[in-house]
Amino acid sequence: MGRPNSLIRPLVRQLHAYVPGEQPKIRGLIKLNTNENPYPPSPRVRRAVRAAVDGRLRLYPNPTAERLRQQLAKFHRCQSENIIVGNGSDEVLALAVRTFVEPASQKPSGRGKPSAAPASVVQYFTPSYSLYPVLAEMHGAAKNAVPLSPNFGLPSLAALRRGRQWEFNAALTLITTPNAPSGRGYATRELAALCRAQRGVVVLDEAYVDFAAEHALRLALKFPHVLVARTFSKAYSLCFQRVGYFVGHPVLIAALHKVRDSYNVNGLGQVAAEATLADLPYYRANFRKIITTRDWLSRELTRLGFRVLPSQTNFILVKPPGFSAPRWLSELRQRRILIRWFSAPEVRDYLRITIGTPVEARALVKAVRAILT
Repeated sequence: MGRPNSLIRPLVRQLHAYVPGEQPKIRGLIKLNTNENPYPPSPRVRRAVRAAVDGRLRLYPNPTAERLRQQLAKFHRCQSENIIVGNGSDEVLALAVRTFVEPASQKPSGRGKPSAAPASVVQYFTPSYSLYPVLAEMHGAAKNAVPLSPNFGLPSLAALRRGRQWEFNAALTLITTPNAPSGRGYATRELAALCRAQRGVVVLDEAYVDFAAEHALRLALKFPHVLVARTFSKAYSLCFQRVGYFVGHPVLIAALHKVRDSYNVNGLGQVAAEATLADLPYYRANFRKIITTRDWLSRELTRLGFRVLPSQTNFILVKPPGFSAPRWLSELRQRRILIRWFSAPEVRDYLRITIGTPVEARALVKAVRAILT
């Protein structure tokens, strides 16, 4: 018998897994590190989930989340054939890699464009969602990470052509909009221009779009090669249930269904998401509260010497004064406040702070003042 390590595919042995935010093991911490909504699901949603904890638990859920897809189609003014639901938007992103990207026959060259064929390329801007390179590596695809502008904006098409690193024939291009971890929003016209220039599939990952000034969902219904990803986690307080979806052309959606796991969305998640769509005024009021708190916290931290980047999300990216971002992370944790720090070169000097309740925001500002003095 071989050693256990020798039984694992080399690709998996070398894989750097996605690292989620810290889940606290002690009570009483203020958790501002994983971009969860600070407000609970609506009472209507909680009643619906409780009512579904009955004899149905022994049955398989609807395999395609048909009722939820119909409600989402009404919400987005399209057809249910334009929608696929997944176990969080992470699953539909993984499905896109499996469906549209060929495993690479050779590794990227390391400078300039990948040496692999465009059909094997997963392309994304950096910094953005750190799951993207993991999904590419899991599939054995070639990665093409292209820097955003210094202010985390989208490079112009002219700049992308001049730089020669961007692959306009990439099999799959992933764009986080609004961006994470910067929080920067992108204009739909910018995204539309980029989509027109791409020949492969483009995914616009709109996980945080409910906190933004505009969205690009119409592009998924206009262009046959564009998908928009949405989630019930960030804005709709359903992280625990894991429900996300794509909107796009029926041909792309049908292909994704072919590789989707059977019964991939649990029944209670479907019930919760359906009830959420029936109670949207409750959530829209919460969006307004979060945006108000975001603006207040941004002003207060700016007064205290932080560089706060403009945000269109439920978090802010800030450059702290005085000493290093990792030290601020540690100092705040000692005061029972969790925030997030990333080691990537573009953002290692910054901290990402989730927008909590007004009480949590005031506690953070109070802790910052104590640290500064």
